[in-house]
Amino acid sequence: MVATVNGKEIARAELERNYQIQLGDNPQKPSDQEADILRLNVLQKMITAEVLQQQAAKLNLTASDEDVNAKLTEIKAPYTEDQFYNLLKQRNMSIDDLKRDIRRQLTETKLINKEIESKINITDAQIAAFYTAHKSEFDLIEPRYHLAQIVVTTMPAPPNGNQPAKPGGEAEARRRIDAAHTELVSGVDFATVAQSVSEDPNTAPNGGDMGFALESQLKSDPAVYDAINKLKPGQFTDVLPVYDPGAAHKIGAFAIYRLLSRDSAGQRELNDPRVQQAIHQALHDSQQQLLRTAYLETLQDGARVRNYFAEEILKKGAQ
Repeated sequence: MVATVNGKEIARAELERNYQIQLGDNPQKPSDQEADILRLNVLQKMITAEVLQQQAAKLNLTASDEDVNAKLTEIKAPYTEDQFYNLLKQRNMSIDDLKRDIRRQLTETKLINKEIESKINITDAQIAAFYTAHKSEFDLIEPRYHLAQIVVTTMPAPPNGNQPAKPGGEAEARRRIDAAHTELVSGVDFATVAQSVSEDPNTAPNGGDMGFALESQLKSDPAVYDAINKLKPGQFTDVLPVYDPGAAHKIGAFAIYRLLSRDSAGQRELNDPRVQQAIHQALHDSQQQLLRTAYLETLQDGARVRNYFAEEILKKGAQ
């Protein structure tokens, strides 16, 4: 085993399975140090997920087989049978692996809905106050797009708090962004993936929320504009390279963009349903992020966690 959470073991084989999924079909083999860094990151996510699953089980919120099968059908819908199983093969996943991940995600969603969503209450007074404070933002001289992003760079990242260092290189960055895209396709919440994967310090803590971008700004990168312009609110793009608009060359990063909303030019009044919806969503997302972060911290504080794999690495480093 590589860790325990409240006495429940996380098997080394399970860590290796998730590690291989993260590797995907990347032809470049990581160094031993890079592999251990990746395993530590994967294991930390597994520990957090196990804490949530145990809490959901206590509250009888574990997703049913019917829930899992319905979500699986939804995921398979855009693909032919061969395309779907080829995609699984590329990600080193079996159908049972996918079902297990779906069950975990649905269970986590049910838990968050009960423990977090039930505590969020957005009032008309809050919406009106927000509009008054931000009225100029609803006077649009040109169309604008409310976007969220997940960004992965080719630069190695140093350790940050409890997060170990991340290796660099284009192949490694592509592997991480492809793994993030696979999570999104399997139904994982965009904001959740952005918080755990995105390397943009300005947007990652807010679930990748970039705020609003004017159409003229987006058009500085025609490929990004074209991809985003094809989306309906709630949808996300494929993986896209990030370019320097002035030099028209890649700057060592990949991104996935999600369209949250699209507004045409003109002043928007408070009684406009789009304005109320946008404000409600902004206030909701802010409250949800705050409560979710606090909730996860309290669960982890109360959990008995031992990371044997991390101990192994420290012991080897001391020899």
